[in-house]
Amino acid sequence: MAGRIVRFPFPRSTQAEDAARPAHAERRGFRHGRKVGSPALAGRDRNVILPLRVEHVSYIVNGRKLLDDLTFVIRPRRRLVVLGYNGAGKSLLLRLCHGLIAPSSGRLIWEGPLGHDPQAVRQAQAMVFQKPVLLRRSVRDNLSFVLKNRGIKGADLKIRVQRALQRCRLDHLADRPARTLSGGEQQRLALARAWILKPSVLFLDEPTSALDPASTWDVERIINDLHEATTTVVFSTHDLAQAKRLADDVLFIHHGRIIEQGPAETFFCCPQTDEARAFLAGELLP
Repeated sequence: MAGRIVRFPFPRSTQAEDAARPAHAERRGFRHGRKVGSPALAGRDRNVILPLRVEHVSYIVNGRKLLDDLTFVIRPRRRLVVLGYNGAGKSLLLRLCHGLIAPSSGRLIWEGPLGHDPQAVRQAQAMVFQKPVLLRRSVRDNLSFVLKNRGIKGADLKIRVQRALQRCRLDHLADRPARTLSGGEQQRLALARAWILKPSVLFLDEPTSALDPASTWDVERIINDLHEATTTVVFSTHDLAQAKRLADDVLFIHHGRIIEQGPAETFFCCPQTDEARAFLAGELLP
């Protein structure tokens, strides 16, 4: 079955069911001890630009096709995990969707209410890298800076900074230089900077690859809080246990091509291709 793209059917719901279910509701009833959809996190739906439709996108460097004819959809209020071996193209895919690189061919179409507005598209998304890029300022000033760039100031700025510090358990570190933080603390700060912007979609490139188990749990908690706050999360990881804990949908790529895509439960239960079965079994492929 090698070389054939497998698309599992996504679960469908009626309009009545969609209206009755909270936008951030998920298949599990509880997450890290908090009932999903808690009033503390519920609020206005953040989605203004999704879905993102990626159509026949390729990316070529020096004649080498690193991403090859990718077609998929990022749906709102879902957690999409991108899986694949080292060098499969996961980071490139995230950077391309975020707009950091342009495709060599194909197109990306933001189909949400403000998807036609380039400035709205830029401001409604964020990305956190494997190694966070932090300013030579305090933790608090790193958060204030991104809000000031959006024209937010005064009491609103102070309130939003304090909430982000508390949400990401950084309030006791607020005045410490950001670059002196531990790896886990730096990753929480990067997530706090994303949180404070209330993005429609957040891209995460292997956010816990260099973290210990406690720091990984903290990052996963923040990811789930963002999800409950109606931010769509798209992330890559090599941690299959983490993918099973967090993912609603899976995009599995190999040598720059999509091999399988669909609901996470279906992918982990019943992979349909030799490549996916080998990956889940921990086997290496050429």
